Amino acid sequence: MANQTTEVLVGGAVLAAAVGFFAYAAQVTGAGPTGNVAGYTASFTSVEGITVGTDVRLGGVKVGTVTSLALNPKTFRADTAFTVDEGIRLPEDTAALISSEGLLGGSYLELLPGGSPFDLEPGAEIEDTQSSVSLIQLLLKFAAGDGDGE
Repeated sequence: MANQTTEVLVGGAVLAAAVGFFAYAAQVTGAGPTGNVAGYTASFTSVEGITVGTDVRLGGVKVGTVTSLALNPKTFRADTAFTVDEGIRLPEDTAALISSEGLLGGSYLELLPGGSPFDLEPGAEIEDTQSSVSLIQLLLKFAAGDGDGE
């Protein structure tokens, strides 16, 4: 009987450790439940490199997540919806651009706040956008000699 009690206690400790590990992993990766967030939209000519779940960063710090990507059939632009932590107020002239973490790194949606004294309302569209730059296209332009700096 004492052997079964020990097994139950060890099993409970292992289960508690596993739950704690998954809760910690969800918190660190941002996959767990989040606090209050505000939604915004932006339209890009290309969203190459980002997908649903991609980080939204401000000053290099994750402040939100991309929630949807859809092609607008009228404008042929990629309409992007994303969330930002509710405590962060974005100025009206905030720019949204798709940035890369480095030569081989992943991409993320970067927010560059402007200097406007007025804030965007949650649900508003960010008008000033810059799409991702394809490294392969840049290299092909360079190799073909299509640059302006002769």
